[in-house]
Amino acid sequence: METRLILIETSTELCSAALSVDDNIVSCKESSEPKSHASMTAVFVKELLDENGIGIQDCDAVCVSMGPGSYTGLRVGVSTAKGLCFGAKKPLIAVGTLDTLVYQAIAENLLPDGCRHVIPMIDARRMEVYTAVFSPDGQALTETKPEIITESSFREILDEGPALFIGDGAGKCSTVINHPNATFVQCCPKASSMLVPALRALKEKRFQDVAYFEPFYLKEFVATTGKKKLF
Repeated sequence: METRLILIETSTELCSAALSVDDNIVSCKESSEPKSHASMTAVFVKELLDENGIGIQDCDAVCVSMGPGSYTGLRVGVSTAKGLCFGAKKPLIAVGTLDTLVYQAIAENLLPDGCRHVIPMIDARRMEVYTAVFSPDGQALTETKPEIITESSFREILDEGPALFIGDGAGKCSTVINHPNATFVQCCPKASSMLVPALRALKEKRFQDVAYFEPFYLKEFVATTGKKKLF
């Protein structure tokens, strides 16, 4: 029997969804239009199912990005995934955004020759990123944490050999980190790149509690007060 997954990635400015059958991505939808997540995520899922002549009841699970990333984007993705799981009584799988970026680098052959480490980066404020260090085969070597980037950041790791910095925070870091072993790829995580860790979670039955699961924001959302006076 075929294994089908719905994959949803909304942690950054790229809104994407994909449908997999066994080990292959058979359809995907993406939009980089600003603030399109709320209007497009559920539409993308419906289009994927309709185009392949199936319903959500024909899928084995729904996988969503758990963060870190955009507060609003993560909320939209998780809310959509929860709605699908509640309605069809399907299990919920969550994959970390940084894990997705690492597997994206592997799938798209972005690793430099002799790569020793992969350092995915999600953009935060100013020169801050959410990051962790991974091995080239996708194993997390450190905990995810916020990091303020300076010219000495990751110096010891870079001295060991080639490393790939990937994500929507990599571009700004390339202007600060100047090391011959550093390679930078500016990109957003894609739903299609969630497949490997999602299938592993499905096999191991590492499911989330649909009622209580919350995204991994890393930092609490802080609302700002507008300066414009209403009265």
